[in-house]
Amino acid sequence: MLNVATYNIHKGLSYFNQRVVLHELRDRLRELNADIVFLQEVQGAHTFHPHNFANYPAGAQHEFIADKRWPHFAYGMNAVYAAGHHGNAILSSYPILRMINTDISAHRFESRGLLHCEIELPKARRVHCLCAHFGLFAKGRRTQTSALIEYVKNEIPADSPVIIAGDFNDWRNQMSVVIEKELNMRDVFSLHGGKLARSFPARMPMFRLDRIYVRGFEVKKSEAHSGGAWQRLSDHAALSASLMLNG
Repeated sequence: MLNVATYNIHKGLSYFNQRVVLHELRDRLRELNADIVFLQEVQGAHTFHPHNFANYPAGAQHEFIADKRWPHFAYGMNAVYAAGHHGNAILSSYPILRMINTDISAHRFESRGLLHCEIELPKARRVHCLCAHFGLFAKGRRTQTSALIEYVKNEIPADSPVIIAGDFNDWRNQMSVVIEKELNMRDVFSLHGGKLARSFPARMPMFRLDRIYVRGFEVKKSEAHSGGAWQRLSDHAALSASLMLNG
């Protein structure tokens, strides 16, 4: 069984950036017992946060969250600015054999990337994991969807197990049909419950923005984590799934 989770962590800050939530966020993620975690809006570095927040951890956020629980991790720097940078990250209980971060920005106002890690599972099985955070504008998301499809077709063997997870900002639910058709993939919630998960806003999820797409897996369980403690940590809900490799 392979447990996975995806979460847009809102740069580790609460609503309106009033307080640091990284410590509690790390605790909640550990409770999911995920083997592989896909994170978006991860602050790789920021000059001012350690001075503005007394409990801001030293170093990159993905390293702080990974700690000893996920000994293998990769970070893809996407947005760079004077005070620092942020991007996507993948945390793993299993070795990451290689990582590639690809710029899929559709225009200069939003820096977006696709982080690809090839991970070695027990019994010498390998899975390709891609973490994505798509843009806010429909035209840009169409460009990024095309870039994702082209990348997977060109860089990943057609018979390899694949997991693509992240925040796709797909407000109108138009992306899944294209990805399913072009990449022979399905969202875990569609497979397990029949509908995409509602993940935004975390306090009362209405919109289906976050996804976990899979190929080569059977879905045993899927769950959206919102309300309660989760609603204080990010504007998105976390999603998790338990998967079984085919064959």
